[in-house]
Amino acid sequence: MAHSYEEKRWTSADGLELFFRDYPGGEGADGKVPVMCLHGLTRNSRDFADLGQHIAVQGRRVIVPEMRGRGMSDYAPDSSTYNPVQYVADVEILLGELGLERFISIGTSMGGLMTMMLAAAKPGRIEGLVMNDIGPEVDSSGLARIGGYVGQGRSYPTWMHAAKSLQLVHGEAFPDWDLDQWLEMAKRTLVISQNGRISYDYDMAIAEPFAEPGNAAPANFWLAYEALAGVPMVLVRGELSDLLSSDTVKQMGVRNPKMSLVTVPRVGHAPTLDEPEARAAIDALLTTVA
Repeated sequence: MAHSYEEKRWTSADGLELFFRDYPGGEGADGKVPVMCLHGLTRNSRDFADLGQHIAVQGRRVIVPEMRGRGMSDYAPDSSTYNPVQYVADVEILLGELGLERFISIGTSMGGLMTMMLAAAKPGRIEGLVMNDIGPEVDSSGLARIGGYVGQGRSYPTWMHAAKSLQLVHGEAFPDWDLDQWLEMAKRTLVISQNGRISYDYDMAIAEPFAEPGNAAPANFWLAYEALAGVPMVLVRGELSDLLSSDTVKQMGVRNPKMSLVTVPRVGHAPTLDEPEARAAIDALLTTVA
């Protein structure tokens, strides 16, 4: 089935043209709470291509924004604006333009941090959420690993070279993936550049503020997480995750009794959300929200 989304844009307060996919959801979508999917640090809207379509064909609108410096969104002239506070400010403008006062959030990694910030800024507007391999506390070992590859600016002559490089960097997180899966991941995360080589689809300058204390994972996110207490929630964790510890998972469940945990076996950071376990849990969550 073809991806039935519309390509749209909105403008940030500092004048950047930002891109989002809008899956209308078809007949009946107007009566249902829409879904917003928020991607991770170096990712883009293509991460949610299959999931967005899957949800939309069930009759629910899906909005998938690309943060500044990623995909088809403008790169920022000031690299200091590549931080979660600014991303949330950008998304707030989009929510206002779309008139979305209530929504379901699906956030992968950085997108999950943004979800907590959005909830804290206006409690009650998030009707349900999926947190993908992220929580109010982030393990330093995982952050160090991400810091070791983000912003390196490598490029490749073929998709096969790109896929092999991804496998070299992320193979421990996806030990069972075959070559086709690595090729698929390459086409989600890289793009053919103007010189014909294949390069990462984000501004390498995002690495600069990421390296500064507090930008990668701002402190004391438990206060923000409290704004989600009682909200139906699915926490997806990769069994091999180095970013989300089992202790943090337990505490999240204590603070939100409506949280259900799905562990994706033999996967690290972060699950694709196309795994059968994750997809079934997301479908079940959506049935609980009008």
